[in-house]
This record gives sequence, structure tokens and C-alpha cells, in this order.
Amino acid sequence: MKKIILLGYMGCGKSTIAKELSKKIAVPFIDLDEFIEKKVKMDIKTIFAEKGEIHFRKLEHECFVELLNLTEPVIIGLGGGTPCYANNHELLKREDVLSVYLKASIDTLVSRLSLNKSNRPLIANKNDVEMKEFIATHLFERSYYYNQAQYSVAVDEQTIEQTVGEILAILA
Repeated sequence: MKKIILLGYMGCGKSTIAKELSKKIAVPFIDLDEFIEKKVKMDIKTIFAEKGEIHFRKLEHECFVELLNLTEPVIIGLGGGTPCYANNHELLKREDVLSVYLKASIDTLVSRLSLNKSNRPLIANKNDVEMKEFIATHLFERSYYYNQAQYSVAVDEQTIEQTVGEILAILA
């Protein structure tokens, strides 16, 4: 079985969908950010603050490749920026990979992210208007990389079960 990679902007549902998919197909889910944090025994925020973004992106790439090289099947949830650095978008096209972009509209992302802004350093101090502008700009910048995924699944107005069902149909 191929490695299943879920990617998309923060708030699109990568972790939620991956956990449910993992239960359905009995394949373990690994969140890339959590994997990095365990490996270096430091949270992402601290890595950024103490070592800088370049160090983090290098570490992120190395950990992504490490997970792709595992021999057993796995579902990997990427960080929102992962595909945009270190040519990680090229890894989404590997023969042993099935990559799925969980595509959400700006309005869906704003409504989901406004519920728990405090957990998201990039948007924690933004009001709804600033947040919408920030997300729109980011999505525009990242869309090329996200669209390198082999498949795209729209998550707007979809239940978790519907989204997982679409991914299961791709796997079938």
C-alpha cells in the first residue's frame, strides 16, 4: 500500500480526517509536526523562536523524507507550509505516495480558524477581517504547491464521513 499524504491549509481538517481515515483502513496516522516535536524534544514554536525558520524547514524536510522511507503503510498529515519548501511538493508525486489536497474555501477556513485562533500563532492576534486577508494571501501563495497533490478533495460543507468517503473512493 502507498503512503497516504494529506495536505492543505491550517484548519482544512488534515488531522481530523487522517484520524478517521486511520480507523477505517487500519493504517497508522503520523502528524509531521508532532513527529518533529518528538524527535527533537522541542515544540514547533520554540524551534522557530530559537533556531529560526530555515532550520525548521530543513528539519521538516528531513523528517518528511524519513516518514516516506518507512517500509510500512502510513498516513502522513503535513504542516500547512510543508509542500511549499525544500521541494517537498515534488515528493507528493512519488510512485509510492498517494497525496490528497484537502481544499477549503477562504470562508470555511476563517470560520473554522476563528474558533481556536489562540492555538495558531500566525493568526492569534488578528481580527476576522485581518485573518480573512491573511488566509486569502497565504492560500494564493501556496496554491501552486497544494495543487501538486495527485488528488484534491473539497471539504466545504462536507462532514468528516463524507470527506473520508471521498478519500476511500480514491483508494479503491
